[in-house]
Amino acid sequence: MKKIYYYKLNSKLLFSFFKISSLENASKEEIVNAKETIYFLKSMDPFSSRRGFLVTSCSQIASDVEGLGLLQRDEENSGLPTWITRRIADGNIKCINTSFPTWKEELDSLPEHWRINVIALGDVGSTLLIGLRLLGSNMTIGIYDRSVDKINRWEHELNQVRQPFDEDSFPKIVPLEEKDLFDCDMLVFCASKGIPPVGSENVDVRMVQLEGNREILKKYARAAREKHFKGIFAIVSDPVDLLCRGLYLDSNVDERGNLDYMGLAPNQIIGYGLGVMNARAIFHAERNPELIQYLKEGQVFGPHGKGLIVADSMINYNEKQSLALTDKTLNSNLEIRKFGFKPYVAPSLSSGALSLIATIRNEYFYGSSMIGEVFMGSKMRLTKHGIEVPSYDLDSMLRKRLEETYNELRSII
Repeated sequence: MKKIYYYKLNSKLLFSFFKISSLENASKEEIVNAKETIYFLKSMDPFSSRRGFLVTSCSQIASDVEGLGLLQRDEENSGLPTWITRRIADGNIKCINTSFPTWKEELDSLPEHWRINVIALGDVGSTLLIGLRLLGSNMTIGIYDRSVDKINRWEHELNQVRQPFDEDSFPKIVPLEEKDLFDCDMLVFCASKGIPPVGSENVDVRMVQLEGNREILKKYARAAREKHFKGIFAIVSDPVDLLCRGLYLDSNVDERGNLDYMGLAPNQIIGYGLGVMNARAIFHAERNPELIQYLKEGQVFGPHGKGLIVADSMINYNEKQSLALTDKTLNSNLEIRKFGFKPYVAPSLSSGALSLIATIRNEYFYGSSMIGEVFMGSKMRLTKHGIEVPSYDLDSMLRKRLEETYNELRSII
């Protein structure tokens, strides 16, 4: 068994398997008997690992690398002391990666009242705003667009949506100047460039947007770095997973082009695209008795587009039925386009507003977080101890599909 070192920092209790001379020592008894969260310090490559996260398995304590194995449930025999395994089971250990120069920021707590700022008020941004206004609570919503008329319109329109005899029941909508964008707890990026028009069904609409949207995002990546933004940077624009990775890399490059990891931490970046794929899978499963098990047993993984994985059941996985449901789900947006409309309402609400609200309420949602060298969608939640990504007893065929998608995402960025 490895030697364990015990520390105190800013009233927090920490432990590690290596000596950190700059920290004040604590006793083993203080750590073992602590009622509050304790923090496990380890060192991993920041190119492919998170700065902080909720520990959900013993392997996350023992391993020095992260990858697709995050989704695979542990073997039982860990060799760790009982007090550590008990705390993992109770969800009471947060891991912090000391390879990040900014690692001490992981000791900060989540806000009580969220300030959410939304960039770009086009079809997606405005629909998302409507959802936040009607369904959100414990938040203030700031809005920004290059068009002052759009800002003025949505400030007036949405602040005139009221519940009779409960006039203050909805979050307030506040107009912003660009310089104030990062004065918030969550920044929601909805900007898009070059969305193919209706009739362009023979192209991957999401991938067409990658170059243009990443170029727009670079400006905000630099600003987040310069302002030392500490909140959540939420990506709603397509392609979500690839833009998340691009944002992470672009915000952590210095003036000479070197990665210094002084920008956004990977766990500050969450992609919001997978929620609608789950909703579309439910829509089709409800119409086919052979797929109805998805509603209670199924899950989605991967990107919001090519590479999507719909598992018909996490209990009794069926490859044929899962592939059929995946195909139906992937083509749902094309059906809307055939009707003559851009499919933005369901994504704006299912992936956007509803998932953002679940995030600040510490509830499970579908989002993209960093898993090894890629951002990849899965079930997750933001807890006071950090992001939690559940693990599973994965069917071998499902594991193979996950590996294929993971490798495809890694090959692009």
